[in-house]
Amino acid sequence: MGPARRRAALRLRGGGSPPFLGLLPGRFSVFPLFFLALLLGFASLLWLQLSCSGEAPVPGGGQSRGAPRQPCPPQAPLLPAEDEPSWGPHRLALLVPFRERFEELLAFVPYMHRFLSKKRIRHHIFILNQVDHFRFNRASLINVGFLESGNDTDYIAMHDVDLLPLNEQLDYGFPEAGPFHVASPELHPLYHYKTYVGGILLLTKQHYEMCNGMSNRFWGWGREDDEFYRRIKGAGLQVRRPSGITTGYETFQHLHDPAWRKRDQKRIAAQKQEQFKVDREGGLNNVRYRIESRTALSVAGAPCTVLNILLDCDASETPWCTFG
Repeated sequence: MGPARRRAALRLRGGGSPPFLGLLPGRFSVFPLFFLALLLGFASLLWLQLSCSGEAPVPGGGQSRGAPRQPCPPQAPLLPAEDEPSWGPHRLALLVPFRERFEELLAFVPYMHRFLSKKRIRHHIFILNQVDHFRFNRASLINVGFLESGNDTDYIAMHDVDLLPLNEQLDYGFPEAGPFHVASPELHPLYHYKTYVGGILLLTKQHYEMCNGMSNRFWGWGREDDEFYRRIKGAGLQVRRPSGITTGYETFQHLHDPAWRKRDQKRIAAQKQEQFKVDREGGLNNVRYRIESRTALSVAGAPCTVLNILLDCDASETPWCTFG
């Protein structure tokens, strides 16, 4: 391209040359300048990517429509001031039954810490990590979490690790009037039958003791919540649920990937018949366990306590606690 054509190509749409070209040498080419601008832009984007986070982690490596956005640059986590009355007098023990779902845990802990702190709810997150070789027992883990949560908490949340609340109007406050089912059938993305009390359920410690906790007979996935609903009714308690929530089935983000995390839904020996019975003897009073370790952790600035729990099983009572 000759000098005349090059000058023509650089003319503005309205005619004439850009004023800054008069400051450049006659044989100067704009291509090195253009390349330098691209390089600086790329370096800036890379710096932003490394210095702050974008969307919260979602299993599978993608992004979800409802995924919470992290602050950029990171802000210090909200913590209650002991002399701040607006946080209220109560303290929640967030009990999270857990086994080998670390990608969900990395999303759950910082998100729930920010969610509850923004609502000014004092809380302590307990990760109830089952480390024995028996089948997963969600109910027994919640019993253990209740017993190990200490005297500085006065109510509990039985909370699935793969369920994140997206609507800030959801109430996580002290459920003085009775058990409060946050993940109600009208809002939960998967389970819609009227006696469902799983996902996220709040109870005062007094009410949980009135139910004698949950049955320890449910090894594998499912049915322990249905049995607990009958315990609640048997204790004379009334389950309450959210009202005025208009986000429907988009109220929660469900992190579980069924293709990656297969649930243990096998029914072994007499388990198929036993799963529909009410356990009138067991619960908090006979859960058998040992705490292997108790570790205070911080996940992206959010504090939690991990309890490594070894459950015990009486094979004469529940032979379905193993696959053998």
